[in-house]
Amino acid sequence: MTTQEIAQQLVAYCAKGEFEKAQTELYAADAVSIEPYATPDFAKETKGLPELQRKIKAFLDGLDAVHSIKVSEPLVVANAISFTIDMDVDMKGQGRMNMAEICVYEVRDGKVISEQFFF
Repeated sequence: MTTQEIAQQLVAYCAKGEFEKAQTELYAADAVSIEPYATPDFAKETKGLPELQRKIKAFLDGLDAVHSIKVSEPLVVANAISFTIDMDVDMKGQGRMNMAEICVYEVRDGKVISEQFFF
């Protein structure tokens, strides 16, 4: 897949909340995920697809409800993808909140090799 094709598919999966499917189909085995900072629930950096899959499962398990997910059109330059995601969710024990992020991805050999989130 080209970077543009990956971007379109990634945006489509994220808009439907199909984050696990995106990882399974689009990510490299050695992909890396980088958060703005470490929290009690998530490390600043997570390496390897199995660990990324555990991370997204933990995030999804922490949700009581998803009210909406809005994803911008992707911006693609060379092997980089970026887009915004805005989620209105109920987090277990925290109540309803809005989560807005800029998501940046790097692609190599037709697979996502890194994701980084800014909020």
